[in-house]
Amino acid sequence: MQVISQEKPNTPKPPTFTFIEDERQHRKQRLTAALRLFARYGFDEGIAGHITARDPENPEHFWVNPLAMHFSSIKVSDLILVNQQGEVISGNYPVNQAAFAIHSQIHAARPDVVAAAHAHSIYGKSWSSLGRLLDPLTQDACSFYQDHSLFNDYTGVVLEVEEGQRIAQTLGSNKAIILKNHGLLTVGHSVDEAAWWFITMERSCQAQLLAEAAGKPSQIKPEYASLAHSQVGSHYLGWFSFQPLYEMIVRQEPDLLE
Repeated sequence: MQVISQEKPNTPKPPTFTFIEDERQHRKQRLTAALRLFARYGFDEGIAGHITARDPENPEHFWVNPLAMHFSSIKVSDLILVNQQGEVISGNYPVNQAAFAIHSQIHAARPDVVAAAHAHSIYGKSWSSLGRLLDPLTQDACSFYQDHSLFNDYTGVVLEVEEGQRIAQTLGSNKAIILKNHGLLTVGHSVDEAAWWFITMERSCQAQLLAEAAGKPSQIKPEYASLAHSQVGSHYLGWFSFQPLYEMIVRQEPDLLE
């Protein structure tokens, strides 16, 4: 398997934009595609789960999926824009209060973060109940080596911004956080990156659960785990890894762009 550790002349690069409207539309399209993919992977759980994308013109505002709309049916036109007070300022649907409480504080604490993804996926929430960080058992898991946090204090549904602030503080500068007894949350410099980290983190949780059920797995040595992190855990690789998934879901479900 070829590993691309950085941008190269013959590989795609994240787009740049001259006009704000084009950048906004791009982020909304990526956000909707990520939600459709979350449905495809079975990350839906009733009304739980949300992905946000910072608005490029008003960075304190973010786009998010509406409350109680299934990931599989969301279109670009369904997305809502929420301000720093939790008010819907664009769109015709209500916002999930937990989405606002968590994501508003992450976006406030991390100006570098364009997008954040959280869902109650089966392996992520199963792993979260153990109250442990992931071990570097596989090359893919090394994306998170010394780059994810554990929020070890479940106190119920996150409905207050103060709880969101504590989550953001625990996340720190990392790309992901395990919310004990709750699930996973990932962030990125693009929607593509945040969504990809969630997908591969969920699979890394699944892999570790399977490995530990079968026996005592062997961890990658720290020096090689650090090397693998630099090769597969970069912002660029997070963005790049999402591209084939985006092309697939748009071809199969083109109505998401409406």
